[in-house]
Amino acid sequence: MGTATIPGMADVRAPAGRVSASMTSDLVRSFAQESPAQFPPGPDGSVHYAHLALSGGGPNGAFGAGFLNGWTKTGQRPTFKIVTGVSTGALIAPFALLGPRYDGALRDFYTTTASRNIFRLLSIVPQLLGGESLAETGPLRALIAQHVDAAFLAEIAEAHRRGQRLYVATADLDSQRLVIWNLGLIAASGHPDALELFRSILLASSSVPVAFPPVFFKVEADGRLYDEMHVDGSVGAFVFYSGGIWSFAAAREAAGKARGSEDIFIVHNGQLLPTPQATSRSLRSIALRVFDSAGKASVIGDLFRIYSVSVREGSGYSWITIPGGVEITGDEVFDPAKMQELYDLGYRTALEGPRWFTEPPGFGTALAP
Repeated sequence: MGTATIPGMADVRAPAGRVSASMTSDLVRSFAQESPAQFPPGPDGSVHYAHLALSGGGPNGAFGAGFLNGWTKTGQRPTFKIVTGVSTGALIAPFALLGPRYDGALRDFYTTTASRNIFRLLSIVPQLLGGESLAETGPLRALIAQHVDAAFLAEIAEAHRRGQRLYVATADLDSQRLVIWNLGLIAASGHPDALELFRSILLASSSVPVAFPPVFFKVEADGRLYDEMHVDGSVGAFVFYSGGIWSFAAAREAAGKARGSEDIFIVHNGQLLPTPQATSRSLRSIALRVFDSAGKASVIGDLFRIYSVSVREGSGYSWITIPGGVEITGDEVFDPAKMQELYDLGYRTALEGPRWFTEPPGFGTALAP
């Protein structure tokens, strides 16, 4: 990635792992934009902020969708200052930022979608010999466009101007970096390509490499244009909070709100407990078990990383996951019946009072419920 920027929108993204001056200044600016109605001060004048981080997990995103809707039903769901998302979490994140009025759309997205609405399989032999992926994602691109239209983009822009922030991650294969995109800033930019860029970022963050084709972004570096190859953000992080590009506490203090506080809520759209079973001696079975095992290890690392940030900044830290023992595999990759079950589980979990974990896995607590 280096110094490459999106033409006409130079400050809308940053590589994870190092502080970004432009992202930091935008976050500092958010405190002047917010209103007491959205983020009311307490008796002592301090403001308590809630942040939401949504993980990847493909069709398991139905759990997160149900959880958010159940959280709304309890009357305890906060207005989020920051929402972040990766992969399926990236698809949920814009709805989550806009709040309960989009609960119905979120429910429909995760309970009526089938595999045919996401991808179409291609002929395997030609793709293995010279293709980019085993499937094409025209249906998913169309589905994103159906939900993310000009009016939706305008609502995201308005939320940004009211001080909320929406960040989504993709993985840049060319630079081997996780890239954090400021979707609210893109929406509010007024750039003629903002809507298409917004949609493409959501698609890229959800494009599982090898299975789905990469998404290319036109970037400018040293006066020349290039095509950057991006894939599913979970290649770099299964869930993230700041990505190391800013410090919320430092930004809050720079904005003159040193007496504030915050809670980081993490929704893991998957399971962390091992699921022992015999692995068939086939390419498909071995690959699926490897991806599942690697994904669980990645999530644990990400949870520790976010925890370290919360400790450093004095933030609250709470995470939830799909309980062990729940069957999450359906008859197809995106199985509406199974997704409905996971949605209902997430909804009930929130209604019953979620069993939030306040420490990382194995850090004095059980790995999962």
